[in-house]
Amino acid sequence: MLNQANHDTDDAAPLDMLEAYFAAHGWEHSRSDEEIVASVKGSWTTYELRALWREEDGVLQLLAFPDIKVTDDRRAGVYEAIGLVNEQLWLGHFELWSSSGTLLYRHAALVDGGEEAELSLSAAELIVDSAVDECERFYPVFQFVLWGGKSPKEALAAALIETQGEA
Repeated sequence: MLNQANHDTDDAAPLDMLEAYFAAHGWEHSRSDEEIVASVKGSWTTYELRALWREEDGVLQLLAFPDIKVTDDRRAGVYEAIGLVNEQLWLGHFELWSSSGTLLYRHAALVDGGEEAELSLSAAELIVDSAVDECERFYPVFQFVLWGGKSPKEALAAALIETQGEA
């Protein structure tokens, strides 16, 4: 696990910090000047994380793809589910790309500093962990709507049931 003790500085350029974070977790990743892509194994599926750095705007955008494609005949239900799910979120949001039917989670963070912009370890951890956590939390909602024959409200209620103990 990456922590302040084994990282050379408290802050780093946004993509450098994310690259160090991904490497510390042993996640497969690739990097270019303005983008880093990682593969993260969750309990439901493997998520593709894609971070884009827009230096001119000071914005780091993180996209998480839960490997869900939505066919045209299922879009109305998924759009309703997205609306219900997004009401539950404090950071980021889910959306559906109309051209491809790809479901994704998106979060953008303002990072001050222009060319000298730096991202803290705690900010990197918050951005990445919240994306993965929300994808894990709401993955069943979309599956219930797509394949389980549930309405979006039923799917959300079923997915958010708190279980106690272990089987």
